[in-house]
Amino acid sequence: MPLQNRVDPYGAIHAVAERGLFTGNRGIIHDPETRTLLKKRWALPAWIICVCDYQGRRREPMGRNRPGGKAGWTELFFLDEPTALAAGHRPCFFCQRARASEFLGCFGKAFGIAEPRAPQLDARLHKERFASSRKPLPSIRAEEIARLPDGTMVDIGGKPFAVRDGGLLGWSFAGYDRPASMSAATRGGASVALITPPTAVAALTAGFTPVWHASAGNG
Repeated sequence: MPLQNRVDPYGAIHAVAERGLFTGNRGIIHDPETRTLLKKRWALPAWIICVCDYQGRRREPMGRNRPGGKAGWTELFFLDEPTALAAGHRPCFFCQRARASEFLGCFGKAFGIAEPRAPQLDARLHKERFASSRKPLPSIRAEEIARLPDGTMVDIGGKPFAVRDGGLLGWSFAGYDRPASMSAATRGGASVALITPPTAVAALTAGFTPVWHASAGNG
């Protein structure tokens, strides 16, 4: 039985077999005795993206990974970086410092902040991400999708799609569907909303290039 630790683009956490390319966390949000989630879905405003393989370290997912047999941070899993960014996470300064610094730099460039700090970034994301703010996703016009940077996730008619190379890729835990044109995906007047937090969209626009699952193609 899969653990409930797979994250969709909206930030919800599911129990599915597919794991994805990245792990990450929102603090300690599980019971190590039962290896199930607590009622809360985050313990800190810093939601991060980590690599699954770091210096050969081994962890028991949702187990007791702190000294003294205490629960460590709850391991969450994402299909890829566009998925994790959409859910409101950002790269980790511990296991992928270069990527985290690049993302923070793009955040600073986007908002004219000469010396951006991670807490500034985390505070903005925490107010914007759907899973923590619980505000309705911001509606956008269909024609605005073409101006969004690659790696942005949008909701079309209740389903998540990723923007890539002028087209849209339907998202699932197993990977992406074949590309569809913007006009085909939005045909029939389906409602369109932005899933990826605006701050993360700004970082993508400023030059951050996310790591995609192989099903998205080589671009």
